[in-house]
Amino acid sequence: MKDSILVINCGSSSLKFAILANAGQTTLVEGIADRLGSAGSSITFKYEGQKSEIPLTDGSHKNAVSQIKEWLKSHTEIESSLVGIGHRVIHGGETFSESVLIDQNVIDGIEKCAKFAPLHNPAHLKGIEVAFELFPGIPQVAVFDTAFHQTLEPEQYLYPIPMKLYREHHFRKYGFHGTSYRYISQQLAKTVPSSDEQGVLVAHLGNGASVCAINKGKSSDTSMGITPLEGLMMGTRSGSLDPGLISFIRQAEGISAQEALDILNKESGLLGISELSNDCRTLEEAMEKGDEKALLALNMFAARAAKHLASVATTLESIDHLVFTGGIGENSSYLRQVICQHLKALNINIDSTLNTEAPRGESSNITAVHSNTNVWIIPTNEELMIALDTINLIQD
Repeated sequence: MKDSILVINCGSSSLKFAILANAGQTTLVEGIADRLGSAGSSITFKYEGQKSEIPLTDGSHKNAVSQIKEWLKSHTEIESSLVGIGHRVIHGGETFSESVLIDQNVIDGIEKCAKFAPLHNPAHLKGIEVAFELFPGIPQVAVFDTAFHQTLEPEQYLYPIPMKLYREHHFRKYGFHGTSYRYISQQLAKTVPSSDEQGVLVAHLGNGASVCAINKGKSSDTSMGITPLEGLMMGTRSGSLDPGLISFIRQAEGISAQEALDILNKESGLLGISELSNDCRTLEEAMEKGDEKALLALNMFAARAAKHLASVATTLESIDHLVFTGGIGENSSYLRQVICQHLKALNINIDSTLNTEAPRGESSNITAVHSNTNVWIIPTNEELMIALDTINLIQD
């Protein structure tokens, strides 16, 4: 065991973590601290196939990281191999176009971007601060969700609003899931080396969902915007809609703009339409039992995913590959099938048998014989990308 990296993904009320070794190829331990900041918070460790849960007395991010350090003290071989800490950071704005070693300037930059991600960036900063305090002397790296999309052209990232708002406030499309898209692009290139010079569409479908066009290895368009609310219909997010609807909701419900946005972020999407769940698995079970609202929610999700895939494809010279990834993209044969049915005009077709029988957790080619585009399922691994970026930066 060598070069172990602690990967931290700090949210406003949760903290996911993993320790990866052997150039990120081996996951030694992983877990999550839940319900931080409220009663009943706990941290779960998954190690050697066993799960253990520890209650957190004060439910703070610091206590969660302290428990990780305590766990390491009782696993000295892993502790002694720890050489770096990698942090997932949601929003890097226009400041960060690649992963960076964290110093005070980087911390200041993340703080400046917090206006675009007021729930996430302050939580990331808290995680970084606590990690520096509890792991003194260990280099730390920030890996940004937005960085991969900094290659978009102005006609793609600018909003058609007064340019003054961009110049003075940097209001523009930033996109997210960039670490996942970068990983998928690299994985596809290992299987099909020529894909680095081709046009690739990727659908990262989970509770949060987006699509990305990758032209010759670089992001050329993506569906999420200045926030993750733009683009596809998601688990609880509405995705793109007429912005005037916010005003109608405010007036109809007698609520503030923020409360209307909360409805679009937390009560819409699959949950809002099905009135049952934001979980695709639950909805597919309900659909099979004849629940029409569950069926409608899933079909709306698929239609919008296809629409946005077709939209971002306009930045490509050719559509050589379509990749499904994320929890839904990797596991829902039903949604893959319906999405591709909506893309028949682009001659994107999948083999229904290969689709339904694709092994979980593995990369698969599910292309139909007569399809112009290769269609793949490739599991994503953002933690591995964060670990590799951390290793590369601390070794430079």
